Amino acid sequence: MDLITPGLGLVFWSLITFFILLVILKKFAWKPILGAIDERENGIKNALKAADNARREMENLKADNERILNEARAEREAMLKDAREIKNKMVSDAKEEAQDQASKIIAQAQEAIENEKRSALAELKNHVANLSIEIAEKVVRQELGSKDKQLQLVESMLSEATLN
Repeated sequence: MDLITPGLGLVFWSLITFFILLVILKKFAWKPILGAIDERENGIKNALKAADNARREMENLKADNERILNEARAEREAMLKDAREIKNKMVSDAKEEAQDQASKIIAQAQEAIENEKRSALAELKNHVANLSIEIAEKVVRQELGSKDKQLQLVESMLSEATLN
């Protein structure tokens, strides 16, 4: 029955043992346990700060990446626009140059045709004149006996005839 109802001596020695144990724990174990807890708490705080810094850094990198992508898109669009403008300019320049060349070739061809026409007309006139002289000479020879009368007749005929 002594175990169920403790006596005053047992309570006294239990309290003294408890306080001695408490002093020993405080002196030897409490500081290392609290130090480990403080160290763990500081480690957790540092990890949280590092995670927060990493999150902020990731947000900054994400914003930078988005900005760089937008700049690259804008630059690509500007380059494509410039390329289209250069292509259109080259095509229009080529068309203008081809039109100019065609106009020059046409003008040269017309001039050559006109020169050939004039040359052919002059040759035709000479040929017609020679033929006319030959015919007239033959006709006049038969009608006129002398060479002077023949020349006089030819000159009067030539002055009356006008060739275009």
